[in-house]
Amino acid sequence: MVLNTKGISVCFVAFLLASVFSNAQVKSFNSFDGVKIAYSDEGNGFPVVLIHGFINSRTSWDKTELKKVLLAKGYRVIAPDLRGNGDSDKPQSDQAYANDAEVRDLKLLANKLQLKEYDAVGYSRGSIVLAKLLTQENRIKKAVLGGMGIDFTNPDWDRRHMFAAAFVGKTTTETRGAVVYAKSIGADLRSLHLQQKHQPVTSKEALGSISAKVLVIAGDEDTDNGDPKALQEAIPNAELQLVPGEHNGTYKTAAFGEVILKFL
Repeated sequence: MVLNTKGISVCFVAFLLASVFSNAQVKSFNSFDGVKIAYSDEGNGFPVVLIHGFINSRTSWDKTELKKVLLAKGYRVIAPDLRGNGDSDKPQSDQAYANDAEVRDLKLLANKLQLKEYDAVGYSRGSIVLAKLLTQENRIKKAVLGGMGIDFTNPDWDRRHMFAAAFVGKTTTETRGAVVYAKSIGADLRSLHLQQKHQPVTSKEALGSISAKVLVIAGDEDTDNGDPKALQEAIPNAELQLVPGEHNGTYKTAAFGEVILKFL
């Protein structure tokens, strides 16, 4: 869907955009192990898959400038709830999250929707999952790794261990707020623990095999997950953009959406 705003009032454009968002329906499929994966699928153009971050869901994209401009420019926007989040099932066993289960879910979602080619945008933990997907999936032509530095390539990343421990009761000053927030929105704490425990790890060597065109984008005040420049340098032909913002807010900004739209 492409909106030509020439000669149309701002109010009418806002009404059209609101109508687009209100028509979003939750769909689902059963993944390789029977876990239900929920997703939304809006628009009719070239597909872009949006992959949410930790303690989040597909609805975290709904009020972002990125999703608004993608739909307004005629893209098809697909936003899954990663297993353990949103309207997807929240299995409680280690096995359900091990061996890159979330990556397998995303590949099966693309199969179900018969996507021959697509672009993908991840943010925070969503970028970690997407990085692994990029080493296995040749249908992705352009990918955006948002809010992420190089640190996730370390299998013994202390931050991952720290957050995994937090969701089984071993909080620190740094993690306590995340647990409080997760409880406040009714998130499944066991699931969040397992997501960190079995989070995909992609080595720097594996990043070097990525063939898709990649944009690394982060807020200029975001240092939570290591150096984004080092991540960009590990991926062949990747580019780096810094925009104003800190980790939790950058993906919602107009600047974030504008840079990604230009890249795509």
